[in-house]
Amino acid sequence: MRTIKKHSLSDLEMLKPKILNWAQQYEEVIWLDGNDYPQKEQNYRAVLAIDAFTALKTDAYKGFDKLREYQSTAKDWVFGYLTYDLKNDVENLNSQNSDELDFPDLYFFQPKKVFLFSEDFVEVQYLNMVADEIESDWVSILENNSFENNSFENNSFENKIEIQNRTSKKEYIEKVNKALEYIKRGDIYEVNLCQEFYAETTTIDPLPTFLQLNEISKPPFSAFLKLNEFFALSASPERYIKKTGTRVISQPIKGTAKRSKNNEEDLELAKQLANDPKERSENIMITDLVRNDLSKFAEKGSVQVEELCGVYSFKQVHQLISTIICEVSPSSESVDIIRNTFPMGSMTGAPKVSAMKIIEEIEDAKRGLYSGAIGYFSPNGDFDFNVVIRSILYNSLIEYVSFSVGGAITTNSIPEKEYEECMLKAKAMRQVLNR
Repeated sequence: MRTIKKHSLSDLEMLKPKILNWAQQYEEVIWLDGNDYPQKEQNYRAVLAIDAFTALKTDAYKGFDKLREYQSTAKDWVFGYLTYDLKNDVENLNSQNSDELDFPDLYFFQPKKVFLFSEDFVEVQYLNMVADEIESDWVSILENNSFENNSFENNSFENKIEIQNRTSKKEYIEKVNKALEYIKRGDIYEVNLCQEFYAETTTIDPLPTFLQLNEISKPPFSAFLKLNEFFALSASPERYIKKTGTRVISQPIKGTAKRSKNNEEDLELAKQLANDPKERSENIMITDLVRNDLSKFAEKGSVQVEELCGVYSFKQVHQLISTIICEVSPSSESVDIIRNTFPMGSMTGAPKVSAMKIIEEIEDAKRGLYSGAIGYFSPNGDFDFNVVIRSILYNSLIEYVSFSVGGAITTNSIPEKEYEECMLKAKAMRQVLNR
C-alpha cells in the first residue's frame, strides 16, 4: 500500500542537485531525467526511485523469466537495468570477452520511495509508510544545500584519471575492415561495432560526475543509477522501448553528425545529415529490424513508422531518429514485449542474430550494461527504458571506470571516418573524466 502526497514545484533545475544529494544516503537510487527536451512521449519530467523493499539480481540464465515473475508478483513500481548480455537468454549465444566491470546481468528493485515530477508538482509515493515521513523528507530535501549553485563543477577526483583504450585506432580500423568483409560476403547488412575506454584503480565521485555530464549533454533519457557498488552515469539521447496502455513505441538512433558553434554551419550540418545516403541507410535498416521485432507481438496491421529519419539536435551532436509504434493486446505481458525486442536493433545490426555473433567475435570486451537499458515498470505494467549509450559505468568496489562508444558499419563505411565518429561520441565522457 502506497501513501501518496503532492507538493508544488517551482524550479526543478534548482531542486535536482538537492534531491539527488539527499538520495545518496540510500544504497539503491535511480534517477531518470528528460531534461525538458522537446521529445515526444514523455510521461514525466523526471522520476526518482530509492531504497529497495525487494530486489532481483541475477545472471542471464532464464533472466527474463525471473524478471517476469518478479514484476508480475510485485505489481508495483519496479526500477532497474538490463545488460546487453541478456542476449544469451533470448538466443543461443554466449559472452566470452573480458568483463572488468563485473555488473550483474540483470538488477531490479521495488523502491520504498518514488518521486514523479510533472510540470508544476511532484507526486510522492511511499510504500508502507506514514504521511509524516513524506513531509519530513521533503523538508530535508529543500534544506539540503550541499550542491547549492551547482558547485559540483568544482569537484575534483581523488586520483588522476588515466583513460586507456582497450582497442587501438589501428586495431579498430582493422575490425571495421573485418566487419566490411562479412557485409560483402552477405552474412550481415549492418553491424554496430563498439570499443571500450577504461581506467583502473580509479575512484570518482559519481553524483558530481553525473551532474556535469548531464549539464553538458542535456539528453532526453538521462539516468543516474546507484545499486550498491554499481553506478551508471548516463547521458543517453535514445529511447529503447516504451509501453503506455496498449501502445508501444521504439525510437532507434542511427546517423550522427557533429555540431558547430556557427549557426549557419550548424544548420547546414543538420541538413547534410538528413540527406546523407549512408546515414539514412543505417537508420532505415534498423527501422526495418525494429518493425520486424514489434510485429512478433503487435496486433495485426498496427505496426507503423510514425517518423523516419527525423533530425534531432543535442548539445554534442545531431542525430537521425525514427519512431516506430504498434498496438498490443491488453493481455500482453510487459516483460515478454521487452524479451521479443531485446537487445535493441540500434546496438546490434541486421540480421540481428548474425550481427551479435560477429560482435562477439570482433570486439575486445564484454559490453555488460553498455548497449543495455535502464528504466522502470509502473504498477499497471506500463514501462519505459532508455538505451545505455554516452554513459560512464563505475564499479566502486574494484575502482574500475569504463565508457564505450561505437557506430554502425555498413557497406559504405569508411574505417577512418567510423573511428572519428567514435571519438565524437566519446567527447562528453572524456571531458567530464579529464577535467
